[in-house]
This record gives sequence, structure tokens and C-alpha cells, in this order.
Amino acid sequence: MRVGTVREIKNHEYRVGLTPESAHELVAHGHEVWVETGAGLGIGAADSAYAAAGVTILPDAASVFAGCEMIVKVKEPQAAERAMLREGQVLYTYLHLAPDPEQTADLVRSGVTAIAYETVTGARGSLPLLKPMSQVAGRMSIQAGATALEKAHGGRGVLLGGVPGVMPAKVVVIGGGVVGFNAAQMAVGLGADVTILDRDPEALERLGIHFESRAKTRFSSRANLAESVAEADLVIGAVLIPGAAAPKLVTRAMLGTMKQGAVLVDVAIDQGGCFETSHPTTHADPTFIVDGIVHYCVANMPGAVSRTSTYALNNVTLPHALAIADKGWKQALRDDPHLAAGLNVHAGQITFAAVARELGYAHVPVESVIS
Repeated sequence: MRVGTVREIKNHEYRVGLTPESAHELVAHGHEVWVETGAGLGIGAADSAYAAAGVTILPDAASVFAGCEMIVKVKEPQAAERAMLREGQVLYTYLHLAPDPEQTADLVRSGVTAIAYETVTGARGSLPLLKPMSQVAGRMSIQAGATALEKAHGGRGVLLGGVPGVMPAKVVVIGGGVVGFNAAQMAVGLGADVTILDRDPEALERLGIHFESRAKTRFSSRANLAESVAEADLVIGAVLIPGAAAPKLVTRAMLGTMKQGAVLVDVAIDQGGCFETSHPTTHADPTFIVDGIVHYCVANMPGAVSRTSTYALNNVTLPHALAIADKGWKQALRDDPHLAAGLNVHAGQITFAAVARELGYAHVPVESVIS
């Protein structure tokens, strides 16, 4: 199979779909790999590193899209990229379709077979292709929140860990999954006063055992959530419903109860955000203020630490890329129900139930597509 990757064009996105090492693995399996010139510069990988791996370097993205049977990316295809997709082509990347009707409509029209990293499953319902970026985003959320809390950035002027004689910041993490756990780890490490909210008793027990007295856990009822948000200096939104739009847990009315200059970091913004007042921002202009509350809603947070993120992502995406290339997408999905869960769009049909439900499409089960 001819497999290609292109330079990411989303604002301040420096990751790349295939590292030179991943490309070399594909070449070793007998596949042809085409890479747009400069695609790896954001992770410090020059064209020469790809060429040494047996890759063909092409001058532009259009050439890669036109000639490759599978496109491996990081972020969802932008409008200009979607215009280059075609029927029968495989797109393997993050998609986050539920809050993005325009992208969904374009993918449906294109006839492409689109496999989304974020809905590929693992053992016990895990999301292994989302996990490394959730780890990165969870840890970065505390860095970003700490910066936004600085007075020069519109915040309260509070240091997360405080100093002797001055209380630390109160950090509230909504959601005890991978993002929330990693956010709490970072906040605890900096000496903040951390509370984690979740509705799953098993998750609360697991978090309580791990953090012991270093972080508090609290059941996420409406009343507990409202009280915790009102007391917080920094709130991390870390909720996830796989493939579906995130629930709006923090309302605009709740902002009126918060301290002026407090910060909301919405890590769920890729799925529409979990704060009512959220809208996507970029690394170039990451924050905005609503009712005196600073919002950080960058939709590709891990792109800022592109080298770490790319290698972490390739570690988990490469095995499936090899399976798709070696067997063809249909047989690869037949052989692996976890990979089959990643199929979101095929030949003008929506094959992921949550996306179909959110956006009003008929749902065509994956099993009927690959049978």
C-alpha cells in the first residue's frame, strides 16, 4: 500500500502523523511511504531523516493526497485538506466529529473511509490511541492554568503552590479519567490544594488510594460541583463521553459565583467543551475572558510539545497503521474489533453511533460494512 503523511496546517500544530522511525517500519513491511517536504520539522525531523528511512519526499500536500491509498495524520483534516480526499481512500487520524458538522458533512461527501484514533478501543473499554494525548493534555492543563492565573494574563495573581505563610491555590479537576488523573498529579506535585470530582465510585476509590491525603475526592453531584467551582482558583474540565459531545457541566450562571480572575481550562474542547461559555482557541491566542473568568480552550494542546506528543502517539497508532496497510482496511477491521470501533465514516455513511445521534445521520453499523 502507498501510505502518506503531510505537514499539519492547523494553527500552531507541529506534530506529524508518521515519524521517520514509523515510516521505516512501513517500508520494512514492503509499503511505499510518501511524505510532504517539511512535514517533520516541528519534531526536529528533517526530510533527510525520512529519506534515509526509504521515504519518497514530495513537494506539497496535494501530491501526497492524490497518490496515496492511506493518509496518516494527527489532527482532523482542515477544509482545504478535506477537499483533496477521495472515495476509496483511507484516512487515519483524530477526527472528533460529534461537535463538528462541517467536517462530518465533507467526509460524508468525499466517500472516504475515515478511522478515528479517539474511538479505537482497548481492553475493558479503554481508549489506547487517545490515552497518550490525554496524558499530555492533562499535564499541560496545569501548566497552562498556572500561566493563566498570573495577573499579566488576566488571572487572580495566584501561585499554585503558594509559599510558606500563604495558602496554595485551590484546583478543581472535573473528571477522574486519564486527563483528570494526570492533571491532579501535576497540581499535587506543585503543592496545590486539589479536589477531583467524578461520578464513578470505583474511580473515586482508585484516586483516593493513589493520592491518599495529597488530593481530595468528591462525588460529582450538581450541588458538590457548584460548590467546588465557586471555591476554585483553577478548574480543569476533563470529562469524556467517547465519540460524543461533552456535557456542559459548568454553566454561565456558575461563573457568577466564582472568584474574579479564576481560570477554566477546558481539555474537553475537542469534543465541544464541558463549560457552557467555552469556544475553541489556538496557541496563538489561547485565552478569553467571560464575566471576569479566564478561559483557556486550546483545541490541540499537545501540539505545543510536539516531539513528546508525536512519539507518544506513534507508539500506539503504528501497530494499527501496519495492520491496515498489510491486510487492507476491511480485513484489518474484521480481524480486530477494537480497530473496527474506530471506523466513523465509510463511503458516505456514518458508522459510529454517537456521531450519527449527535448530528442527525442514519447509523450504519460497522459490522454491515465489513461483513
